[in-house]
Amino acid sequence: MSDAGKAVTGKRAIGVETVGMTKIFGGLTALDDVSIRVAPGSFHALLGENGAGKSTLVKCMMGFYQPTRGEMLVDDTMVEVHNPRAAHAIGIGMVYQHFTLVPSLTAAENLVIARADTPSVIDWAKERTALNAFLETTPFKVPLDVPVSGLSAGEKQKLEILKQLYLDQRFLILDEPTSVLTPDEADEVLGLLRGMTEAGELTILMISHKFREVTAYADDVTVLRRGRVVGGGSVKDLSVQDMSRMMIGETEIRESAARADQPEKKLKLELAGLFADDDEELSAIEAISLKIHKGEILGIAGVSGNGQSELIEVLSGQRPLKDGRIFIDTKPYEPARDQMDAFKVFGFSEEPLRNVAVPRMSVAENMAFRTFDKAPISPFKGWLSPFPMRKRAKELIAAYRVKTPSTEEPIENLSGGNVQRAILARELSGDVDVLIVANPCFGLDFASVAEIRAQIMDQRNKGAAILLVSEDLDEILELADTVAVMSEGKITYQSPMAETDRATIGHAMAGHH
Repeated sequence: MSDAGKAVTGKRAIGVETVGMTKIFGGLTALDDVSIRVAPGSFHALLGENGAGKSTLVKCMMGFYQPTRGEMLVDDTMVEVHNPRAAHAIGIGMVYQHFTLVPSLTAAENLVIARADTPSVIDWAKERTALNAFLETTPFKVPLDVPVSGLSAGEKQKLEILKQLYLDQRFLILDEPTSVLTPDEADEVLGLLRGMTEAGELTILMISHKFREVTAYADDVTVLRRGRVVGGGSVKDLSVQDMSRMMIGETEIRESAARADQPEKKLKLELAGLFADDDEELSAIEAISLKIHKGEILGIAGVSGNGQSELIEVLSGQRPLKDGRIFIDTKPYEPARDQMDAFKVFGFSEEPLRNVAVPRMSVAENMAFRTFDKAPISPFKGWLSPFPMRKRAKELIAAYRVKTPSTEEPIENLSGGNVQRAILARELSGDVDVLIVANPCFGLDFASVAEIRAQIMDQRNKGAAILLVSEDLDEILELADTVAVMSEGKITYQSPMAETDRATIGHAMAGHH
């Protein structure tokens, strides 16, 4: 057996430094003279907006890309990393945002096949003895004989990290490592890794967008913006405001709207015993019953894959309801275009280019999807008038600060934040009674997140009943009046926000309720 799986003990952490790292793709400079130093045994956070260069930097460090200029040092010695195997050979490993395990194999099988020196005939008794000895040296515990498909998200993430330790990686790059974890699981995993850095066994470079985790676990931070290092330092010397300002520069951030008191508690939207199947005809949502009042935001929290997307598809008319009823103002409601119009139901979700926009159609055309068959755009049946459509689009572009070269630009050419603003303009510019939103700020920059959250709060203050499904617990804590937790297709917990807290919601997300 090679060095794989040898005991993780002693001062084994390595330090990595990039010097003047530059990567140019055609006319785009994705990385521009980036120099960062990650000291041995430190927990270093890498921050930046989408497109800031974080992924390009770590792909250069891992050998997926070759830098156009610049070099990398490991423990002050220059190294050349031509591919990921070369990175692994010098002790650098990466844990990706999405799992890379083979679901049908057990944890033990996943670990053994990950080695470069796996024998063609495996002596499982010998390997199991070695694996058990290895696990005695690590703070992570996962069941070895259970197929990965039967593990929880937290156990899978631990196994991904164990795999890197087993392969003797002493510098770990973590790419948004907690995006699939409950808050409790995230704190457990990051706490264990933090313990290993403090013991000098491991060095961590973590890409994250969660300031709470950065301030709780990281020693130092580096901030990238548009491919350049724009700041950083010791986490204890920086406030969240300092770090966010470095990330966004002088971009104007909209203040969040104040939460207005709602005098009347009039029931607006009721989901009564909803059942629906997934694409494999297995049960996806079961007996979902919720009541949302006028001027109330009900936030549904939960780890991805617990039926939230199927619920949103049911409510937007994209998935058939197997059983149950939907009522608005106590009247039966079915999510079809005519009833959405009649009941003033609007909505938007993450990745709008995949869900609620036609990429190759213009900004003006996409903004007109709600009104193209009504006057003034359609003065009489079957006739579209482009002038009022463009005029309306110009008004919405100005009001919602959509950055686009013109109303006729294909919407797919806009940045993610501006696509979302354009859809937001379409969905919120009318008279809104019911708003259904899912992960509305997924992957967006700070300024767009602030804008969208403020717009949602504005609609609440005007009296809309809002259902907000979000995997970002911070978003729900900021916006919701009432929180519900969804787990395995059911609502397992519900509380007014004033009577609960992050820890209680996190426990419910993990199935403790």
